[in-house]
Amino acid sequence: MGSPWKPLLLLSIISGLAELARSVAGRPVSYAAVLRMKPDSSSSSLLRPRLRSRQDHSSFSQDWSPFSRQRLSALSSQEDYRSEESEEFGPVFIQEPDDAIFALDSEDKKVMMSCEARGNPAPTYSWLINGTDVDVEADFRYSLIDGNLIINNASEAIDFGRYQCRAENSIGAVLSREALLQFAYLGVFGTRARGGVSVREGQGVVLMCTPPPHSPEIIYSWVFNEFPSFVAEDSRRFISQETGNLYISKVQPSDVGSYICLVKNTVTNARVLSPPTPLTLKTDGVMGEYEPKIEVHFPPTVLAAKGVTVRLECFALGNPVPTITWRKINGNIPKKARLRKSQAVLEIPNIQLEDSGSYECKAENSRGGTAFRGHLQVYTMPQWISMINDSQLDSGEQLQWECRATGKPRPTYRWLRNGEPLTPQNRVEMLNGELIIHRVQQADSGMYQCVAENKYGAIYSSAELKILASAPMFNSNTVTIIATMGKDISLECRPRASPKPRITWKKGERRVQANRRIMLLRNNTLRVVNSSRADEGSYVCRAENQFGSAEMTTTLLVKEAMKVELSPKRVEVTVGESVVLSCKATHDPSLDVNFLWLLNNQPLNAQQDGGHFEYIRTQSSTADLMIRSILLKHAGKYGCRVQTSADTVLAEAELLVRGPPGPPGVVIVEEITDTTATLSWSHGVDNHSPITTYNLQARSPFSLGWQTVKTDPEPVTGDMESAMAVELNPWVEYEFRVVATNSIGTGDPSAPSRAVRTKEAVPSVAPANVSGGNGRRHELVISWEPVSEEFQNGEGFGYIVAFRANGTRGWKEKMVTSADSTTYKYRDETFPPLTPFEVKVGVYNNKGDGPFSKVVTVFSAEGEPREAPTEVKVSAMSSSEIKVTWKAPSPGPGRPEGYEVSYWKDMEQEESGKKKKTVGNETVILLSGLDGNTAYLITVKGFNSIGQGPPSASVRATTKKNPPSQPPSNVMWIQEGNNVSLSWDPVKAMENESDVIGYKVLLRQEGRGHSQVMRTPNSAAVLVLPEGGTYIIEVRAVSEGGEGAASSQIRVLTSSGVRAKSGQLSVHSLPSNLAWTPLLLVLMVPSAPW
Repeated sequence: MGSPWKPLLLLSIISGLAELARSVAGRPVSYAAVLRMKPDSSSSSLLRPRLRSRQDHSSFSQDWSPFSRQRLSALSSQEDYRSEESEEFGPVFIQEPDDAIFALDSEDKKVMMSCEARGNPAPTYSWLINGTDVDVEADFRYSLIDGNLIINNASEAIDFGRYQCRAENSIGAVLSREALLQFAYLGVFGTRARGGVSVREGQGVVLMCTPPPHSPEIIYSWVFNEFPSFVAEDSRRFISQETGNLYISKVQPSDVGSYICLVKNTVTNARVLSPPTPLTLKTDGVMGEYEPKIEVHFPPTVLAAKGVTVRLECFALGNPVPTITWRKINGNIPKKARLRKSQAVLEIPNIQLEDSGSYECKAENSRGGTAFRGHLQVYTMPQWISMINDSQLDSGEQLQWECRATGKPRPTYRWLRNGEPLTPQNRVEMLNGELIIHRVQQADSGMYQCVAENKYGAIYSSAELKILASAPMFNSNTVTIIATMGKDISLECRPRASPKPRITWKKGERRVQANRRIMLLRNNTLRVVNSSRADEGSYVCRAENQFGSAEMTTTLLVKEAMKVELSPKRVEVTVGESVVLSCKATHDPSLDVNFLWLLNNQPLNAQQDGGHFEYIRTQSSTADLMIRSILLKHAGKYGCRVQTSADTVLAEAELLVRGPPGPPGVVIVEEITDTTATLSWSHGVDNHSPITTYNLQARSPFSLGWQTVKTDPEPVTGDMESAMAVELNPWVEYEFRVVATNSIGTGDPSAPSRAVRTKEAVPSVAPANVSGGNGRRHELVISWEPVSEEFQNGEGFGYIVAFRANGTRGWKEKMVTSADSTTYKYRDETFPPLTPFEVKVGVYNNKGDGPFSKVVTVFSAEGEPREAPTEVKVSAMSSSEIKVTWKAPSPGPGRPEGYEVSYWKDMEQEESGKKKKTVGNETVILLSGLDGNTAYLITVKGFNSIGQGPPSASVRATTKKNPPSQPPSNVMWIQEGNNVSLSWDPVKAMENESDVIGYKVLLRQEGRGHSQVMRTPNSAAVLVLPEGGTYIIEVRAVSEGGEGAASSQIRVLTSSGVRAKSGQLSVHSLPSNLAWTPLLLVLMVPSAPW
């Protein structure tokens, strides 16, 4: 059935195209060109418009619109659209029936064959089966819903076959492609028991399946003894999907049992099992070896459609088990081919024409071999190369259509008119896909189809032929033309008519006669040469054919010719200057005049050029163009085009802009040495100012962008096109470019040359900053800054390190082959620490040795510390801190640069401990974060940049007990003015805590981090507070193990003349969970100032 949205979509398309048609001057076109959709091959598509063409047999035919004789498309010929939506057109398929397979055991006993077409009037539908009409009225099993054919209680005996849909309206009829309706079913095996099969061991056997009736294809498998134990296929066992039989090339005792053939329908998935076939072994001996015998193979001729997957089977019986091999005669097996089932199946996917040929399978064992050969033929259904398109002709013209298709075998062609075969007649010729109808008549109108077919299928191309007949008609009956004296004038006469009308011209009441100034052209245009005032008047074109006549009147007015002057005609300016071009027109005062400025024949848009252009209209007949801050791109030919309704005149002026030169031409490196490059280039444009000099620039991986290079000669004058760049670095990759300069400035650079590398040379730069020192004992460490790749001058770059002890004569030289090396170490057990050496570092590459650096003095290493620190002493400062002191080792080589202190618990390994370092000459350190009442072992060793020295003997120290965990409690206070008296209950230490030796009272002003500390041995204290502030007070117990927990904080506000006692307050002491307790003086002394 048709979808409800499709009419809405069509109306939307039509509306859009109508707007497009109205926006284009010209003749309207029919909506039929939009509504028709061309089917591709034999199927329809909404996305491909069916083209309406008009065949061209006359050089004048293009003048007789709307029946244009040129091929049209729905979008390219808006002039031929008609605004009436009601134009009639023949049926065009939207959906054609497809091949279908109907399962007979389906619960829904209905089959639907789909068909839908569009046309105006709306098409009616009928169906054919195997070329015979389906009588829907007479057979109650058939019904039509829109174009769809519904078959109730479908049966294979009656309804199997090929179906075609016929769509028809008053224009004509078309046939759809054929669709094959098949039925899927699977019968059952007979219940009769199957006889057993008995063979000798080693003998081959074939177990027959003999499948029941079925459609379409089925898949075979075999069950061994009981379901679901399936027979596994291998080189010895094979199930043919062609015959369904099970082949065992060499029977073994394990094969004895019961075999059941299982078949499955590929459409319905129905399965049925055959009765069992017993397989037993004879007892009269074992089968001896014998040569292979091919029991199953592909047919001698295999036909396959292009694009499908082809499977060729080949399996043999034999003892020993045969090996299967494949080959293609006179060719190679396609690379995409795969061997399946132990090479018993050759599978070729996506078969193509080039895969055709003879294939051979060969079965071999130790007793011999045999082969089978067959031919694979690939066929293709027809496919369109060119199709026919709608045509509309005048009565009496000739129709010529041609359709072409490919296929294998080569397609043949036949033609249908309104669904019926078209046969050759007096006026009708058909040959190899070409249809010619001479002197077409109204009776020839209708729907035509070209059918291309071979034995594997047929495809249909449809088109409508319309024979036209209409009286002449003009788009407009009156036209006014204004011309200028002396010009040639063309008065057109292009009516719409079919057949072509007779044309006559009159001026006033007199018929126009051709003379030397007035000519009637073959397209019926009246041409007046060298017009004058005498040619003014009304000209009438009359068109007439057998269906009627029409007239069009053209009024001709002749005016004086217009003159235009643009000044100055030629002007030269320099970049940055400004100029005004003035355009003045002399014209007939009755005509309005319009100005258009052009630059190099293109319209000038002042708004898009950054304010450089300004239009100035001083008078109705004068227009100026101001060009400000001129650029080089503004040079060119300026045009002032002046237009009236009578004529158009163009005046031009040339603007030359002087500026810096343009970029020189391609830079070529003619010759390259180690330090020079000879370059050549071609002159660029000088922009109307001679080039004075050229500047050569180079860029390398080591430069910061482009750098000017020295040249020979110096300078490079503007008349030169070659120069040498000098003082380049050897073995460096360079690009070169050239920049030109004239009296106005320097222009843009040329494009870079190709990258070239200068030739190699001996290094010329020695390493810098040669120094040394450090290292391990008996080592001489020499260091330097590496030479940049820019100055290595060639491959194989390295360093020569030379050194000798002070006072000796001979130099020792060592080669360092890495160009990135920065150090060299020389070890000699014989020289003592801090021995002075004279050192120099040279360079070399494959070209030779380069210079050495200046000689410097470098001392050999003094080595890591050699002695351990002495007099290591430790003392516990608290429960978490131990102070460690030591004495530095005696002065000498291997001086420490710092010390490392290692500490670990007495009961643990040293490796689990921690380390802490000092820097410089410090010989004391405080270890913190320790556990209370815990024994630690401590060692000290020196270190420097070379390494670490030996550690001291370990020293044992025990931290003090932890401080009391309980804070001071029951804190009470009395405040009098700025004096605060505190008291609290004494803190008693627990057995594992340090004894209390006093208390610490901490006082700080609110909002500040600094605290004042007061120590007292008693559980009371008196504090004097500064005036005017809020203070926080807390108390801690003090022991050898450190400070205990803090009491709750007290918040006190100070103000002179106020006395407060805690006993007078509602709270006499701080509760342990109260963090902040403000003293509210206002409750005690209401008159106290704040």
